[in-house]
Amino acid sequence: MSSNAVSPRRRVGRSRLGGVPTVLPPAAAATDRPLALPLADRADVRASGPHALLPGVVHVAGWLDLAAQRTLVEDFRRWSLPPAGLRHPRVPRGHLMSVQSVCLGWHWWPYVYSKTADDTDGAPVKPLPAAVAGLARAAVGAAYGPASGAARTYAPDAAIANLYAPGARLGLHLDGEEPSDAPVVTISIGDTCVFRFAGVDRRTAPFTDVELRSGDLLVFGGPNRRIYHGVTKVLNGTATDGLGLPPGRLSLTVRETGLSDVS
Repeated sequence: MSSNAVSPRRRVGRSRLGGVPTVLPPAAAATDRPLALPLADRADVRASGPHALLPGVVHVAGWLDLAAQRTLVEDFRRWSLPPAGLRHPRVPRGHLMSVQSVCLGWHWWPYVYSKTADDTDGAPVKPLPAAVAGLARAAVGAAYGPASGAARTYAPDAAIANLYAPGARLGLHLDGEEPSDAPVVTISIGDTCVFRFAGVDRRTAPFTDVELRSGDLLVFGGPNRRIYHGVTKVLNGTATDGLGLPPGRLSLTVRETGLSDVS
């Protein structure tokens, strides 16, 4: 029997329909456009450092180099395979999300965590790789400083890899299922997206928008840990060739849940 995290939103219930398992498409073919210099390989971008968008919300352009991005894409291809593989999640009211997701450490389906993929094949969730946890800890250090309290205490235990195929988006929502107030780490690979923030108590304007390109890092925590956020648009065909991704954008979002691992 799976262990489920208690969430203040569990009262909304669950859809009787599960998620829809999917198969990861092959990598995008090389395009005829000139090969763009990857953002992460430009010295001017690497030197720009972290940029605070809002209190506790930090964008680091070009944080992950091209080789590291390719490695994550290769890992994602393995994570996507069943059991507990890639799927379209379904929200409690029955709507199928346009993103395709695979979970590590804890399986998330709206709006609860479990140690098994209860909305698809029921298999145990894949473990969070030590390399991904280490990358997330380095990300918090890059955003807030390696000596910051957040960086020194960060203990990630869950990740969600989301594939945004052409036309996919993610509506404004807040990350409210985790008891922990530790920062959320998001790494972008592939096509550029428009990432939108609203407020901690509203999902309406005014908004703060930022373009996230391949290799960019976004960390949000502190007073804006539970801010409403989403992806309004993916700019098709903006990825650098050779990443190994199908058309679209891959995001790797890592969290410290604060949940106890009990069966």
